[in-house]
Amino acid sequence: MKLDRFRLERYFAKYEFSAPYQLCPSDCESLTIQDLLALEAGAQEEFSKLWLGYPDSLGHPELRQAITKIYTEVSEDQVLVHAGAEEAIFNFMNVTLSPGDHVVVQAPYYQSLGEVARAIGADVSLWQGNPERGWELDLEFLKSLLTTRTKLVVVNFPHNPTGFLPSLDFMEELSALSDQHGFIVFSDEVYRGLELDPKDQIPAFVDINERAASLGVMSKTYGLAGLRIGWVATRNEGIFEELVAFKDYTTVCNSAPSEFLAALALRHSGIIIKRNLQIIRDNLDELDLFFRSHTDLFDWHRPKAGPIAFPRLLKGSVEDFCTDLVEKEGVLLLPGTLYGPGYNSFRVGFGRKNLPECLERFEKYIQESYTSFSHIGTKKAKG
Repeated sequence: MKLDRFRLERYFAKYEFSAPYQLCPSDCESLTIQDLLALEAGAQEEFSKLWLGYPDSLGHPELRQAITKIYTEVSEDQVLVHAGAEEAIFNFMNVTLSPGDHVVVQAPYYQSLGEVARAIGADVSLWQGNPERGWELDLEFLKSLLTTRTKLVVVNFPHNPTGFLPSLDFMEELSALSDQHGFIVFSDEVYRGLELDPKDQIPAFVDINERAASLGVMSKTYGLAGLRIGWVATRNEGIFEELVAFKDYTTVCNSAPSEFLAALALRHSGIIIKRNLQIIRDNLDELDLFFRSHTDLFDWHRPKAGPIAFPRLLKGSVEDFCTDLVEKEGVLLLPGTLYGPGYNSFRVGFGRKNLPECLERFEKYIQESYTSFSHIGTKKAKG
């Protein structure tokens, strides 16, 4: 297996720890260990007495039990804990796919959701969202992509990087297509719980379709990326057993302190999610004002869920724009080309408390530097 370089991660490696104004993070405001332990009486003492031998390779039973509360149809023995979402994606693709299989991936997409399949030898087709309709997906377009070799359809709701969220009717129709054509749905749900209107929340796909798999992680909705805890929930017994066996060749088991803290956080998830949603709502109000003031420069669509969005740059090259911005003002955005060619958009993140400060520097750049940049950038684009 030979994987292409992970464009987004290489870009972050260049700027993430040097750019002082992060305006593109995909996660929410994090917490300290002290913050987490304060959520529950006796947690501090229990944590200090934690045994540091090998944990259960499936994940600690208390953690798996806490994870099942996210779902309605999933039991503890249908959850496999991984070292973050990335390991879960890698392992799932390897146990479900063989060379020559066909995979359909919602686009734009987090690179590993398609690249691991390609590296295995699968053919990958893009189920492209419509930017003119808030990145909405067309099920008729999906039907046109399906072949007799289609093994997997990969979706991501709420969507990274656009914030798109479908309806329940859409989900049920997708499930019916899965049953009719025999493909498995792998549903990346790492932002589930961050719907701005709770009425918009859709069920986890694993609760709709018994052959599907749902991906979760502590990094995004809960803002606990440093725990490196993710999971796959599936009622598909065959896939679950293969995942358990494959994990013996990757991490075997997870960090015991991380599993303890993840279980603690999930037991108090309501508090954490409420806090993060308030940050998101406040920041979206700021972004609405900002983009409303610059309709000649950006095309902005307020997302329904999650801490990220994908506004379009109307003048110049988005790669040149993002480079110019970070080099002159230290404001980091992610150019859309990291998700694939043709996206003259950028990812903006609004799950952290320092967004107003970042926007202030962004505004400074527009006032002092953007006119000259956009003129040069447009010339480059035309040339």
